[in-house]
Amino acid sequence: MKNVTDSFISLGHWPSAGSFGFNTDILSTNLINLSVVLGVLIFFGKGVCASCLLSDLLDNRKQRILNTIRNSEELRGGAIEQLEKARARLRKVEMEADQFRVNGYSEIEREKWNLINSTYKTLEQLENYKNETIQFEQQRTINQVRQRVFQQALRGALGTLNSCLNNELHLRTISANIGMLGSMKEITD
Repeated sequence: MKNVTDSFISLGHWPSAGSFGFNTDILSTNLINLSVVLGVLIFFGKGVCASCLLSDLLDNRKQRILNTIRNSEELRGGAIEQLEKARARLRKVEMEADQFRVNGYSEIEREKWNLINSTYKTLEQLENYKNETIQFEQQRTINQVRQRVFQQALRGALGTLNSCLNNELHLRTISANIGMLGSMKEITD
């Protein structure tokens, strides 16, 4: 931080050459704003580990997906249990069919197939729900990872630019980036 302060002090002592010169008026050169921006970037940039954030994000998403799969498997287990109950009921219905074969064999057979069909439809619905949930979670995770990677890349690029640019080029680059971010914000809104 001492080097940054020294560079501001030394800017006022440079001699001007012809029509080129340095404006030492702090308010008109916007040095205070640049100092505040650099201070905020340095303050908030401490302790941030891109790979740690990305790893934590992916681990959290993985746990959510696994929990969703586990819940879907539990629902599937419940459906299988219902299927077993339906099969037990089917066996009961079949025993009753033997007793009442003469009077209502066709009606019992119809009830058996309706029961089987409704159970299979329930299983299909649960399987579809599980697949849709998994696909939704994967897409949401992919979108969040893309956003994090973009943010990390932008931070890295800004850090590189801040360390390599002279003041004039630095100001032009910041203005261009602000313009790009403004247009990106308009697009996303």
